[in-house]
Amino acid sequence: MQEQRKHTGFLLTIFSFIAFIALGMPDGLLGVAWPSVRGGFKIPLDALGTLLLSTVSGYLISSFGNGYLMKRLGVGKLLAYSTILTGLALLGYTLAPSWPVFVGLGFFAGLGAGGIDASLNNWVEAHLSHRVMQWLHASFGIGITSGPLIMTSGMIFTGSWRFGYWVVAGAQLLLGILFLTQARRWDNAPKAAHYQAEHEGTVELHPFSQTIRYVPAWFSALLFFIYSGIELGMGHWAYTWLTSELNLSPSFAGFWTAGYWFTFTVGRILGGFMTQRQSPAKILKNSLLSVTLVTLLLAAVPLRLVKIVGILILGFVIAPIFPSMISTTVLRVGRSHAGNTIGMQMAFAGLGVGILPGFMGVLGRYAGLATIPWMLFLWAVLLFLLNQWFEWRGKSRID
Repeated sequence: MQEQRKHTGFLLTIFSFIAFIALGMPDGLLGVAWPSVRGGFKIPLDALGTLLLSTVSGYLISSFGNGYLMKRLGVGKLLAYSTILTGLALLGYTLAPSWPVFVGLGFFAGLGAGGIDASLNNWVEAHLSHRVMQWLHASFGIGITSGPLIMTSGMIFTGSWRFGYWVVAGAQLLLGILFLTQARRWDNAPKAAHYQAEHEGTVELHPFSQTIRYVPAWFSALLFFIYSGIELGMGHWAYTWLTSELNLSPSFAGFWTAGYWFTFTVGRILGGFMTQRQSPAKILKNSLLSVTLVTLLLAAVPLRLVKIVGILILGFVIAPIFPSMISTTVLRVGRSHAGNTIGMQMAFAGLGVGILPGFMGVLGRYAGLATIPWMLFLWAVLLFLLNQWFEWRGKSRID
């Protein structure tokens, strides 16, 4: 029985990693594909914001409804259906006859992504370790690193952005079928030791109706809103910034954008090992300070080489933040609100992806692409200060 549990736990851990690789792939495609997509549909630079808002609308619905969907379907079926839905939406991108249809398909891509993201974060937090949480999000980095490489290679050899989406859509559909065949394994998995320790006793878990009236839960969600704007803001606009502002060749910019996600992935893998020596709260604070300094370097130093290398450094130092924020949710809002707050955080993360990179596009169109690193720096400062407020609040409650 013990050996069977270990085998099941190992298998589900691998499935979790695969699911997050699939989750990251579409985000990696978009940044490189965007100049060709907007050229083909003859739309302006900031039209990306429309697509991101459509995507985040679907993401918000599935994230906020995650608790209900998990109870109705179970984690396994929810993952399977969400992955299949995402694959069909990506395939639809390549067949879209017009920009409004493309934008409409973005809603379904977001619906699937939100189902994968929120359910897996909740499941891993309850069933696996903090180290695995870091590695789960490293898997997202693998997916999002492969996206620019797939898209750049496809454009070099076929001359079309559609090839990259065909490859990733096919992978998503195959993974969805795999998850569907293994759906029953998820629901009976044992809880993690840290989760059992945090939830033992008589602490009453508040209903969602109470959590949404709890102010710290909203501020905790705001952390994810700002963070996602930094991570995906750089990811979506790095290619355009490198080619248009720094005058790099398209092929070099494509691979350098993949480099941002590569160092991001390395940072998350190492973040898993860091949890053995430092608490998630300590990792979070150090990473936030590093991101603030690196974004200032990107914005203020005029040397092109510094800016190019700074992109890789930013990917590395930003990597541990998201999983560390998930792992420290209970410190910010307490055990009774943590589960509901994680769903809110995932929804706000999607909202940040939809709004902040789009705002960067609008500002870049009218004020120039040089504003991009300054926006990243501003958001990094806000993120650091908000986390410091939570730290001060926690100490004051103890005192």
